[in-house]
This record gives sequence, structure tokens and C-alpha cells, in this order.
Amino acid sequence: MNEITVSAIIACAGSSTRMNGVNKQLWELDGIPVAARSMLAFEGIEQVTEIIVSAREQDIPLIEELAEKHGITKFKCAVKGGETRQQSVFAAFMKTDKATRFIAVHDGARPLVDPEHIKKCIKDASVFGGAVLGVPVKDTIKLVDGGMIADTLDRRKLYSIQTPQIFRRDIYVKGINFAQDNELDFTDDCQLAEAVGAKINLTVSDYRNIKITTPEDLAVAEVFLKNI
Repeated sequence: MNEITVSAIIACAGSSTRMNGVNKQLWELDGIPVAARSMLAFEGIEQVTEIIVSAREQDIPLIEELAEKHGITKFKCAVKGGETRQQSVFAAFMKTDKATRFIAVHDGARPLVDPEHIKKCIKDASVFGGAVLGVPVKDTIKLVDGGMIADTLDRRKLYSIQTPQIFRRDIYVKGINFAQDNELDFTDDCQLAEAVGAKINLTVSDYRNIKITTPEDLAVAEVFLKNI
């Protein structure tokens, strides 16, 4: 079996519109900026051979400084993100080593991802071709139509999807080509794989792997850090 090698893409190009002017990627959690924590989660994983970050143009020098300061030896480069997540990830993908077999896409705003879960996700992706982290939903989910409840979904089958989302390179390429050919723009990387018929494994994660989108999320992340 060929060696498993992974190019990690960290998506940090979001506008932080719900952060009241705070750049969440640079916010320090216990002295380490969010973006640096996300890179560090991949740094120590043997199969990860390179880390590429997509970021806002004005943040690229700061990302480069963070990588150097925090000893991210696998950091390859930071690239200017696009107008959408799909465009930003693709811009980073274009800088990946064509020899790597898997592409891992991670939200820069998920700084508390457990490296052990990343390893498990890589292992599952190597078996199934693709795998994503996720957790069972806690709440009862209602389907709403026109402001009225139309149905109650079976919670036992519902998962909240996280990152990283990891795919064989050929699956990602096929998905991005399909999206571009059909002028589609997906908000979730897994949708690219789904769109071309790939079967993606769900790798169970934990609830600490939150995505920081509001100031309240920063407070929650700080609490999680104190209890790790």
C-alpha cells in the first residue's frame, strides 16, 4: 500500500463579520492565537507533509510570522483567499504538492481540534476515500416551511459536521472540476465529494472542536482550554 501523505489546508480567509470587529484568527487563547493553534494541531501528525493557509491578503504577513514564531516547520505558504470558502480552499490547493495523496481541509477557526481525532480521520479517509469529523446533534431538529413546523427529523441520524474534512486528491479534483463546470459554489468541502458520488465516512469527534464565529465562542473556547 502506498504511503499516506496529507496536504493540510487551513482556511483563515473569513471576514469575521460576526466578531464585532475582532479578527478571530489572531485572537489569543491562553497566549496562542487561534490560527497558530489550528496549524499546531497538524504540525505533529506524521502523515501531514505540508500546511498551506488561505487568508485575507492583509493577514498573510501575520500568518507567516505566527508560523515562524510557533515553530510550524511544515508551514509551506499562505495564499490570498477568494470571495467564498470554495475559492479560498482551491487557491490553497493549487499550492499543494501534487505528490500528496490526501487533502485535509480545516477551519482556521477550529483551534481546539484534537490531533488524535485528526489521525483517526486520516485513517478512515485512507480506507474509504474520504472522511469528515462530526458529532451527534444534541437538540431536537425541526424542518420548517414558511415559518411553520413541517416535520421532526430523526435525531439519531443527524450529525453536526466539523473539520478537518479529508479526501483522496483525485476525489477533491473531480469535485472541484464538477463545481466549476456547473458554476456551483459549496459552503462545505464535503459537498464537492458528495456531488460526484463519493461515499464519505463520518469520524466521530467531540464537542470541544467548536468553530469560533462569535465573541461568545471565544469565551467557550477559553473554558474548554482550562479543562483540558
